[in-house]
Amino acid sequence: MPVELKMLGWSTALGLIYLLLATLLSLVQRGMTWNAGNRDEAVPLTGMAARMDRASRNFLETFAFFAVAVLVVVVGQRTGARTALGAELYFWARVVYLPVYAAGIPYLRTLVWTVSVVGLVMVLSGVFSPS
Repeated sequence: MPVELKMLGWSTALGLIYLLLATLLSLVQRGMTWNAGNRDEAVPLTGMAARMDRASRNFLETFAFFAVAVLVVVVGQRTGARTALGAELYFWARVVYLPVYAAGIPYLRTLVWTVSVVGLVMVLSGVFSPS
C-alpha cells in the first residue's frame, strides 16, 4: 500500500480523535440535557472546549483537500518521494496541531498548520508534475 494511502487512513482515524475530543468536551461543558435536546438555544463553548471545537472544524477544512489529493495521485499513479513526504508532513503536523491548539499556543499553532498545508500542497503537486 502506498505511503500516501496509509497516511490517509491514519488521518481519518486522527479526524475521529479530533471529533471525539471536541464532542466530549462539549458534553462536559454544555451537559447531557442540551446535547441530547433539540439545541434550539445556542450555548457557546469556552476555553478548551471551544478550542477543540475549532480544531475539529479546522481539521475538516483541510482533510477533504488532503483526501482528494491523495486519491488522485494514487489512482493516477503519480506518487513519489515528494508526495509520500507531503502525506507524512500533513499527518504528523495534524497530530501536533491538536495538543498545540488545546494548549492555546497561538504562533506555534499557526506554524504547525502551515506545515500541514505545505504537506498537502506537496501531495497535490504530484498531480501537476511531469510524468
